[in-house]
Amino acid sequence: MFKGNETAVTEFVLLGFPGIKGFRPVFFLLILTTYVVTLTINLIIIVLVSTTGRLNFPMYFFLKHLSLTEMAFLTTVVPNMLNVIWWEGASIPTTGCITQTYLYLALGSTECYLLTAMAYDRYLAICNPLLYATIMDHKRQHLLSISSWVSGFVITSITLIFLCHLKFCGPNIIDHFFCDLVPFVELACNHKNELQSEILVLTFPIAVIPFVLILTSYICVFINILGISTTTGRSKAFSTCSSHLSVVSLYYGTVLAIYLVPAKGHSLSKNKVMVLMYIVVTPLFNPIIYCLRNQEMRVTLRNLVSIGTDSRF
Repeated sequence: MFKGNETAVTEFVLLGFPGIKGFRPVFFLLILTTYVVTLTINLIIIVLVSTTGRLNFPMYFFLKHLSLTEMAFLTTVVPNMLNVIWWEGASIPTTGCITQTYLYLALGSTECYLLTAMAYDRYLAICNPLLYATIMDHKRQHLLSISSWVSGFVITSITLIFLCHLKFCGPNIIDHFFCDLVPFVELACNHKNELQSEILVLTFPIAVIPFVLILTSYICVFINILGISTTTGRSKAFSTCSSHLSVVSLYYGTVLAIYLVPAKGHSLSKNKVMVLMYIVVTPLFNPIIYCLRNQEMRVTLRNLVSIGTDSRF
């Protein structure tokens, strides 16, 4: 048990999806397949970026870190979710619930910061092409990536401290498939209001400020693109940031739908579906978007497939 977390409740029961009893095996296989496929695609991206010379650019360096974040994010939730689905509910120790909540928040925050770094990279590439190589050197790339990881885990550690001092003396049933922050905190007997206020405050450095920076970067990018005289030039400039823009839209669109839509606007079951989309589907679509919309990634993958095909004969 975490130090300072004196509580009468030592474990919680996750209900999962009680309404899918007839489809439980199919749903389990669907989630498992999506999990394995997502891990595989992201691992392929990490290996390709790390070993292929033509992908030795800042954008792909950040993409590698984004893929690593997606893999860690998925693994924080999905294995336990599969256990909940298979057994139609499962228990989790209080320490395990706190750990899962913290990692979920920390990795989600890290992804926000990495997406911001990628937006800054696109801003420099399009708005300051002559200085791009000088500014976005290897030192700057590593600084931005390390800062994203450290910021994500350090800032959310404030929430971890609050979680470790919560007392749970009442119901221990969480009507969810993992220890999401809001339903978990609602079961606490103390410091509930303080933690909810802290969550609201942390929303700004974790989500709002990165979103504003991304939005500002793309406003500058679009203004610069509109100033390009040729259609070919505008198309080429836009293609370099279309993949990242699609990923950002998917990510923030899902987050807004889950956490900023009033609770009265949708039922608990619909909220579970949206959270499931955010946790399972979004990490699957992100690498697919980069692989399908990015020419360099398509060429690299095509060459990899060609080499694999030729080696059979």
